[in-house]
Amino acid sequence: MKAEITCNKLLSRFLSYGSGKDEDLIRRAFKLAADVHIHQKRDNGDPYITHPLAVAVILARFHLDAASICTALLHDVIEDTDVTYEDIKSRFGLTIANLVDGVTKLTRLELQSDRTKQAENFRKLVLAMSKDIRVLLVKLADRLHNMRTLHLIQNIDRRRRIARETLDIYAPLADRIGMERVKVELQSLSFTHLEPEADRSIRMRLNYLRGQGGDVIESVKHELLRRCQDAGIRGVQVFGREKSPYSIWEKMQRRNMTFEQLSDVMAFRILVDTQEDCYAVLGVVHSTYSMVADRFKDYISIPKPNGYQGLHTGVVLRSPRNQRIEVQIRTKSMHEVAENGVAAHWAYKEGVNVAERIDESLPCRRWVQDFLEILEMSPAPDEFFENTKLELYQEQVFCFTPKGQIISLPQRATPVDFAYAVHSQVGDKCIGAKVNGCLVSLRHQLNNGDQVEIMTARRGGPSLEWESFVVTGKARACIRRYVIRERRQAALDKGRAILAKAFRQENVNGSEKVIETAVKTLKRSSLSDLYVAVGSNVLNPQEVVYAAYPELKYVEWEQRLYFPTRAKKSLLQRSVSKHVSLVGLSGVAVHYAACCHPLPGDKIVGVVMTGKGVTIHVCDCQILESFSVTPDRLLYVDWDYNAIEESGGVEGALLVGRLIIVAENNPVILMGITTVVSQCDASLVSLKIINRQNDYMEIIVNVQVRDIHQLSSLILRLKEVRGTMHVDRFRS
Repeated sequence: MKAEITCNKLLSRFLSYGSGKDEDLIRRAFKLAADVHIHQKRDNGDPYITHPLAVAVILARFHLDAASICTALLHDVIEDTDVTYEDIKSRFGLTIANLVDGVTKLTRLELQSDRTKQAENFRKLVLAMSKDIRVLLVKLADRLHNMRTLHLIQNIDRRRRIARETLDIYAPLADRIGMERVKVELQSLSFTHLEPEADRSIRMRLNYLRGQGGDVIESVKHELLRRCQDAGIRGVQVFGREKSPYSIWEKMQRRNMTFEQLSDVMAFRILVDTQEDCYAVLGVVHSTYSMVADRFKDYISIPKPNGYQGLHTGVVLRSPRNQRIEVQIRTKSMHEVAENGVAAHWAYKEGVNVAERIDESLPCRRWVQDFLEILEMSPAPDEFFENTKLELYQEQVFCFTPKGQIISLPQRATPVDFAYAVHSQVGDKCIGAKVNGCLVSLRHQLNNGDQVEIMTARRGGPSLEWESFVVTGKARACIRRYVIRERRQAALDKGRAILAKAFRQENVNGSEKVIETAVKTLKRSSLSDLYVAVGSNVLNPQEVVYAAYPELKYVEWEQRLYFPTRAKKSLLQRSVSKHVSLVGLSGVAVHYAACCHPLPGDKIVGVVMTGKGVTIHVCDCQILESFSVTPDRLLYVDWDYNAIEESGGVEGALLVGRLIIVAENNPVILMGITTVVSQCDASLVSLKIINRQNDYMEIIVNVQVRDIHQLSSLILRLKEVRGTMHVDRFRS
């Protein structure tokens, strides 16, 4: 009976804005949910049906359509009962069945608490909401009711896990789709369980301030209303409020402040009828109180990505208080969107086709599209989860393309983030940037209002180094995907060449048709993977030859040792004069890798190369990853610093450090580079301009140096050369 009464209240609320023709649909959804959940209880002993009813009521408060209400009532039936997707589809239609299925997949995964399952859960959520944003609305309402009843769960660790997940994922998601009320309540409820002492302390201090200055809010409201009326602005509504305990605590943590140092715990919201009135009220506020510099934000001319519009300003009350307050100015329609976000766009409208509402319901659809691109570029759920969390937590700055298009980015975003926000291909080809007409480093942090022009080149390509300074998940995912793809292609080309040589040395046919016969034997998924394995030194080319021609295995084995006896003997007899002294190697030919150019002072490792001796790499060289499956080929070596010091550094050979320089396209730059190299007691081996544009050029410089310290000093001096934009050690 209690549940039936609640259902009647739900219908009453829905019929206050919805169509009577949907009443039977909602009643049937409720009856099915009540019947299948009849023997289930919640943690506090209440009938389980009270939960889906509560979720449906939350959605009805946002005036959502009948399909959303039915989904709320049925969102647990597939997970917790014998009802199937096909049952719901036959009874309620394809749309409701798909919505219920989308929410069910998330709930099923949510029951798993480990990080991988959480990441996979979030991945499913993005896919589901990209197809229909109502999946997210139902999920947020479900989470909101669960948080309201979280105190009924006895297990403290479980409570904290749910609260942390809510604060990390669902509150930011609510913010991204503009549902301010839901976001604030989720944050406050999570904060109560995660930081109970801090929550109590802040609430006590707010109560104290309320008692000390209880007249402040009312006096400011009356003064603002009077001033607006004197200015001839009609229909003004003023509301005063305190900031939530969580927002106060978060600001204290972010700015390392005490509660007493906070000056704007109070905020005021002014609602007017028209956009013109918003700016008129802003003039009244600034003429009444002193404006706080850098606290004014115009989200009417440049809305937030979630569709939010309004004017924000900070002002100081007159003596004797001298207290700072925040003032938000919106129209009443802006306020509806600010409070309910996407839900306001999904509000039931008689006679409006659902398909039409889908197109106009996503002011945040670019953000959703960015998530989908990150999903496509991040094969691992954990990586996708980390990249998308970058998108959720950042405050925004707004920059412009040369054509005036607005690009919203997180704070501390760089031109590389901007390039990828415009398009992934623009980011992949980015080689420089101008901000407000001036050349800047790709590490430059963008500010509100900056005009950014990205310079691209066909041969351009992102560097793995970019990942260390980009702040958007999309940029990070694109960079990783590009680098992985390029490495794979380079390894594939190298592997193809190595195998061609190996088959020629054996005087046998090495066509792709022959090599394909070895793919299955060597447990590779494709011919391309086989080439990559060989090119990455994961697979010995001789193994491929043997797999294609097994009879060659029976040739005298001594001639086919991993490190052939004859080759080994010749290596021992070969002169070893042209290398810096190393600890751990003697009588073996030593080569220094051209990919990383190791220098004394670098941490190094030796790699045994068949028939070539030992190649020295820097320990963090990316190529070493390919030897993870053949660790026996790696040798511990180190520089013999005593021998180096005694011999003056280099024993008859050139150890080269390689630099990449991006500078203005000016011949004087080249003179400056050569001068600095000479002043640093280094020798210029070669200088090559690999890319020249109208405004800048990229230069590869090889220099002979004693050690890494001399190279580092040279880099610092080169950065001081006027016109240089970027100088760093080059890794191929």
